[in-house]
Amino acid sequence: MTMKLAEDDIDFALKSLPGWSKVAGREAIARNFRFKNFNEAFAFMTRVAMKAEKMDHHPEWFNVFNRLDVTLATHDVDGLSDKDIELARYMNKIAG
Repeated sequence: MTMKLAEDDIDFALKSLPGWSKVAGREAIARNFRFKNFNEAFAFMTRVAMKAEKMDHHPEWFNVFNRLDVTLATHDVDGLSDKDIELARYMNKIAG
């Protein structure tokens, strides 16, 4: 069962997630990624999509050319869970 993270756990996790921050007005985290071109952005999204599908946890995202804006939240718990932190870490790792 997925559990909602406490505020202290979220703050602690964000210290090790460069680029990610809390979203104002809702319990979620977000990051903006920039790539050299659309192909790099799309390749990144494809890798994330494969991981997300395995996790059964899918990001909210918006892509235009080389820009990707990502928001993570766990709808089942109406907030953040370990799934969000795991997916954010994965994104940071493959973004380089």
